[in-house]
Amino acid sequence: VYLFLGGLVAGLMVISGYFLFSGRYRNTSCACYILPGLGVMLLSLGMFALFLDLEHKLYFWRLYTTFEIRSPMSWGAWILVLGYPALLASLLLRIPPVLRPVLPRLAELSDRLVANPNWVRWVGSMNMLFGGLLGVYTGILLSTLSARPIWNSAILGPLFLTSGLSAAAALVHMIAPVREERELMAKADNGFLVTELILLGLFLIGLATGGQVHIDAVGLFFGGPYTAFFWVFVVLLGIVLPLIIQLLAVSHKVQHTPIAPILVLAGGVVLRFVIVFAGQFTRWSPV
Repeated sequence: VYLFLGGLVAGLMVISGYFLFSGRYRNTSCACYILPGLGVMLLSLGMFALFLDLEHKLYFWRLYTTFEIRSPMSWGAWILVLGYPALLASLLLRIPPVLRPVLPRLAELSDRLVANPNWVRWVGSMNMLFGGLLGVYTGILLSTLSARPIWNSAILGPLFLTSGLSAAAALVHMIAPVREERELMAKADNGFLVTELILLGLFLIGLATGGQVHIDAVGLFFGGPYTAFFWVFVVLLGIVLPLIIQLLAVSHKVQHTPIAPILVLAGGVVLRFVIVFAGQFTRWSPV
């Protein structure tokens, strides 16, 4: 759950940052004013799921008393925390009208930020930067655990980032109030889905051309217990089918519907579950 929500929030940050950087924030109906608040809630939910997985929950704060440059967990802990200021800075760009009389100083600060395009672009850049780092980290966290052959792949970082971007584009496709942005996200998601397919192919090829333990591991997806979950729910229903639907939609041959985005989001969830559980199923030695 954390890996999916972390990737989804990473994608939302990149998309929101792009909208800010490209000047779309001038339209008060821009999705960039919806996504930061949604990102804060989803990231908090993901961190709560991560917190539940900790063995010694009362000592989580010790992660923030040091920074271990060789530890992926240390990198991830700080990236997660630094993502909040980037999201909150985006929230400051538009104070809801109902809150402006209650929070006059924040409203004044918001007006000053929006009046300075350089500040807005800086906020957008920070969101794209930390969103990209968060998306890659969710895959790197697993790939550094070399004791599990399926996880020990450099492809996982780019794969999880691309999957997160795809899920975020699908979500924005459904909730964006501006039609132009919805169509833009559908086109972007098509590119992300194609890239995800390519990365999945490289991931499988990397396993199949590795040592015997990697060949045994990839067998989990070719006749093994995870074959149906991977090929039906991840590849077919989570990538190929929504890609076909959205290609027809952006070429105006069918109407845009929430079916494809929902399939993409569900496929992103199943992808994480399959990778995590299949990874725990594999090992270097039967002992």
